[in-house]
Order: sequence, then C-alpha cells, then structure tokens
Amino acid sequence: MKRKSKELKIGNVTIGGGRPVAIQSMCNTDTRDVEKTAAQLAALKEAGCEIARLAVPDFDAAAALPEIKKRTSLPLVADIHFDYRLAIEACRAGMDKIRINPGNIGEKWKIKEVADACKAQGVPIRIGVNSGSVDKDLREQYGVTPFTLYKSAVRNIEALTEFGFEDICVSLKASNVFATIEAYRMLAKECDYPLHLGVTEAGSKYMGTIKSAAAFGALLYDGIGDTLRVSLTDDPVNEIYAAKDILKALGMNAEGVTIVSCPTCGRTRVDLIPIAADIEKRLAKVKTRLTVAVMGCAVNGPGEAREADVGIACGKGEGLIIRKGEILRKVPEDRLADELIAEIEQMTGEKI
Repeated sequence: MKRKSKELKIGNVTIGGGRPVAIQSMCNTDTRDVEKTAAQLAALKEAGCEIARLAVPDFDAAAALPEIKKRTSLPLVADIHFDYRLAIEACRAGMDKIRINPGNIGEKWKIKEVADACKAQGVPIRIGVNSGSVDKDLREQYGVTPFTLYKSAVRNIEALTEFGFEDICVSLKASNVFATIEAYRMLAKECDYPLHLGVTEAGSKYMGTIKSAAAFGALLYDGIGDTLRVSLTDDPVNEIYAAKDILKALGMNAEGVTIVSCPTCGRTRVDLIPIAADIEKRLAKVKTRLTVAVMGCAVNGPGEAREADVGIACGKGEGLIIRKGEILRKVPEDRLADELIAEIEQMTGEKI
C-alpha cells in the first residue's frame, strides 16, 4: 500500500500522489563547464534518468545554469549550500527545483528570501538532511541517530512553512542503512510531503548498490518513497542503471529486461555462467519490459522458463528456446545466447 503523498511538479515530471518512483542522479562535472555538463546530462537521459541535480557552489556556476538549461529537457535541481543568494540566482535561471538545507542557509530572513523567490517562480524546494548536517544542538545532545535526522527534517520543514511555503519534498539520508530506513519511517508518519530516497556516501558501484537496494527494498515495501537516487562513487550513468535494476527487482515501474537465471549446481551440463553474463550484457539497453529466463538444467529449467516471456532451458551441451511456455526449438550450447537474442529481437522489434 503506497504512502499517500502530495503531488509535486518538477519541470515536466510530477512526483507523489501515487505516481511511479522517479529516478534521479547528480552530475559530477564542474557546473561552470557547460559543454561537459550538457554532455553528461545527455548520457543520463539516454540511460533513463528522469531528474538531474547540479552543484552550484558559486556565482560562476550559477551563471552557467541558463545555458545548461537550454541544452537538456531533463528537469534540473540546483544543489545549494550556505549562500541563500545562490538559491535565488538558480531560481531566476530557470531551475526546476532547489535543494537546500535551511539549517545551513542562516538567519530566518535569508530562508524567507529563498522561499519567496521559489514561490514567485513556482519552484519547489527539496529539504536535504543527511548525517553530516544534523542540527548542531541535536547532534551534541543525542548524536547522529534516526531521531536526530528526523527531528532536523521536521525543523527544516517548519522553517519553510512558517513563511507559507508548501511545495516541499524531503530527504533524510545516512550512510548507515538501518538509520536511513528508520529515519524515513519516522518522517513518513509525520507528514505527507513527497520523500526522496537515498543512502548518502553509499560507496562504490558494488557496495553502494547493495546498500541502496537494502534500504530502498525495505522502504518501498512500506510504500515509502516518491523519487530515489543510488549514490555511487562512480560514473553517474551507473547510478541510473543501478536504480532501474533495483526497481525491476522489486517488480516496480522500471522498463527493460528482468533476467531470471539459476545459480547453477552439479546438475548443470552447459557452461551457464558465461552464457548468462553474455545475455545480460547484450540485453542491458533493451527498453521493452520482459522477463527472460536462463536456466541450467531439467529440474527447474523448463518450468521457470515457461513462466517467463522467453528463455532457455539447458540440457547436456544444448538447450531449448521457450517463448510464453511454448518450446520453439532445440539448439546447441554455442548458439544458445545468439538464438535467444534473435528471438527477443523478433518479439520486441528492437535491434540488440
């Protein structure tokens, strides 16, 4: 049962209100370099990114935003810290959302200036709290805990709503998976603002994906989450592929291929591991939503392949191509991957 959250429009993407989870990433280019940033945004869009964030550390970066905005159709989020004037400049530059932590913007009048500018332009604000930005008094009294993350988020929400600003979404991330889950659960009970999910400083492509999947699986099962980012120390494009794979694993709204493959055992009579790896690599950019089975023996193979849209079920040195439960043909082991790919091309009309 999905948590009921408010709708929030970010450029041409609407989040909340029961809509599918939107996939986000953040450019790691120097925002002042328009060409490199625009190129990375194009790569992110091609991979399936729906909302992209840009760091705006100074006024030179802010000055580049209008030209970057012209170069992409992706909704853009300006990431602002400390200087309220940068948030106002980003708003004027046509950014579709501003990400701030009101706690590090400063005095109330500065927060009001940002809120008023965003309201005038119809630009929403994401309140971004993480384990490094818990309010100082809470951190000194309690440490960094799910409660202090949650309480800091509540205070930051109140800092905006005090000035009549309600177009808000919230993130509250820790690098600890359990702290992240619990903090989001606490806030989800407190408000109906859309929530952006993330595990901050999650790590490398491998471990960062695992940590993000663990947190997102628990939260999305609870119905919590309207957008998400898999934060990786890697090419941002890989964040998109990881996010899509996580959503596919959860049976949620991602396009593309879900592969069901067996772990192999002593009954396997083909070299299934490289076959499965080859198939997965070749199907990575397919956009049609399909379940593809890659099964290694006769125990589970035919049955599992029958449940998939298309697949292979292997015997000794050969295998069956099965489509929607129908055995189409038997092929030798060295042709299995090619024959399966050909069948998928015929089904989808996509060139693989």
